[in-house]
Amino acid sequence: MEPISFRTPLALLPLSLLAIAGVWWWLATPITLARAPIDPAAKLLCVSYAPFRGVQTPLDPSTHIAADQIEQDLRQLAQISECVRTYSIENGLDQVPATPMRRLHAVARPVLTPLQRRTVAVRRRLASLGLNEAVTWSFLAEDQARLFGGGGAELKLDNPISSELSDMRPSLLPNLIAATGRNLARGFADTGLFEVGQAYAGDRPEQETVRAAAVRRGAAVPRHWAGVERAVDVFDVKADVLAALAAAGAPVGNLQTVAGAPPWFHPGRSGTLQLGPKNQLGWFGEIHPRVLQTMDVRGPLYGFEIVLDAVPEPRGRTALRPALVASDLMPVKRDFAFVVDDGVEAEKLVKAVRGADKALISDVAVFDVFSGGAIGAGKKSVAIEITISPRERSLTDQEIDAISAKVVAQASKATGAILRS
Repeated sequence: MEPISFRTPLALLPLSLLAIAGVWWWLATPITLARAPIDPAAKLLCVSYAPFRGVQTPLDPSTHIAADQIEQDLRQLAQISECVRTYSIENGLDQVPATPMRRLHAVARPVLTPLQRRTVAVRRRLASLGLNEAVTWSFLAEDQARLFGGGGAELKLDNPISSELSDMRPSLLPNLIAATGRNLARGFADTGLFEVGQAYAGDRPEQETVRAAAVRRGAAVPRHWAGVERAVDVFDVKADVLAALAAAGAPVGNLQTVAGAPPWFHPGRSGTLQLGPKNQLGWFGEIHPRVLQTMDVRGPLYGFEIVLDAVPEPRGRTALRPALVASDLMPVKRDFAFVVDDGVEAEKLVKAVRGADKALISDVAVFDVFSGGAIGAGKKSVAIEITISPRERSLTDQEIDAISAKVVAQASKATGAILRS
């Protein structure tokens, strides 16, 4: 057996040292940076300023920067920037003159976009309705995403923070439903939550939308000696969604309520709010029991979701509020009870009655629905109250009777309604 020789390692040592030195030399080589893509003649809006040179340091309390040094620095900085920012008044920095920035416009321009203003308005309105704002993850589990139309490969995260947050959310509702379930597990049966945030239909920028959603569960009117307890129903969330859309600036009076909400809503207890079939603004109704069972949340649970990006901008929008149009004359109210087929929607009847005289009929409201008894099978009675608001002069009895006749004729034409005697 030959003895171990150290000649080879010793011969490689200079080469190794040379290679290490070469690497360090390469790392220390200065790099020429490309100039930022800005106009060379333009100035920067503002820069941070620290006047310390050489051995001067803010860590030494005795350091004091002379006024002439600061003046030299500011003279040079004035060639490239409109202002400087300082983060202290010590070490002589109190000598930097404080000058207000030049105002570009005599009247301050708005800084929020229409969508941002809409988001703030909707958030405040939903909070005023007694709903609590929740801020949830923008991610959720794949099985929950699939319940709400997501779960595609383009919305799956490459590096999720946990296995339960693997997909981008296609809707705001699943996280709100899950939060309601956690509250319910801790004994809070009466809950109302809302959230305003982004939802994702795909991985392209145009497939990201800003939405507002809310869920309600439990008692709408709690137990009390002065009244009867009432559970939350679909009409509560319909009132919520209409209030949210009104705050967003949507033309609520022109909205159509139709069937055909997404499959995570109960098919017979939900609806879609739209401005024509091509512009759906939102959906509301009872969450489907199958969805609640999968997410282990005890129902019934009601909710809505609106797409704030889909709300159209008002025509002729100005910075001024519209003039208040109010009449000095007393309004006149009249009640009508119509017998219609059981499948006729009350909203269709209301829309027809409102169109009987758009200039004078200011409001139409349903106050009673009755079926059975003398009404007959397959029929129902819908009672409505109309408000007639005269503008220029008081109406005579004959003119009011003429409006009433228009109401009856329009209701009969649109829905086949018969005036109940």
